[in-house]
Amino acid sequence: MRLQDKVAIVTGGGSGFGAAIARRFAEEGAKLVVNDIDDTGGEGVAAAIEAAQGQGAALYVRADVARDRDMAHLVAAAIGRYGRIDIMVNNAGITHLNRPMLEVEEEEFDRLYAVNVKSIYLSARHLVPVLRRQGQGGSIINTASTAGIRPRPGLVWYNGTKGAVINLTKGMAAELGPEKIRVNALCPVAGDTPLLPRFLGGDTPAHRQRFVATVPLGRLSTPKDVANAALYLASDEAEFIPGVALEIDGGRCI
Repeated sequence: MRLQDKVAIVTGGGSGFGAAIARRFAEEGAKLVVNDIDDTGGEGVAAAIEAAQGQGAALYVRADVARDRDMAHLVAAAIGRYGRIDIMVNNAGITHLNRPMLEVEEEEFDRLYAVNVKSIYLSARHLVPVLRRQGQGGSIINTASTAGIRPRPGLVWYNGTKGAVINLTKGMAAELGPEKIRVNALCPVAGDTPLLPRFLGGDTPAHRQRFVATVPLGRLSTPKDVANAALYLASDEAEFIPGVALEIDGGRCI
């Protein structure tokens, strides 16, 4: 059990990559706090974990990660239930529809940066003091994207948010490393998740084929791919690895 007796929060845990990460962590012995704004998805993932791992293995907490009050509530709920936090996966994210950059409205731009970037700032504000009080370090994992490494047309503002996530991950890792708080980022290529139709500008066989042709290993990412990478970064096996932007991309960024 690679995460035995650890407590992990996974934001955006009600579907896609977040759901897979939460389930994989639970399989390895962690207690999970599953966060989302989709009650059906979040409650379903928490219930599935408890059905597999036993009562008390998971808690669902509704919170909008772009709101300071909600993030404070999320962290407090984890402490209230389990008494500590060891791992935070800042996975919640959104995108705009793949389209020309000037067609994205200001309101959509602001929400994009609030969810994808500001949420990590808010997470740090409320989580890092907890990790410091505990005095045993911890692991923070931020979900970035290959879009932050090799930006493409049509997703300009989304690309920018993920570039910011990668940069702030490295800065956080440098600043928090002396306290044994490791900060890393996941950089998946597009996967078969609820966001895929927006990334592709419409989920059609032709759009998928055109995108997959740019991936040397010849497929999209899967939630399992991302969950396994997150598990490694969260585990003690990665205790000497901070500030990494791990590409889970089948070679797309080569």
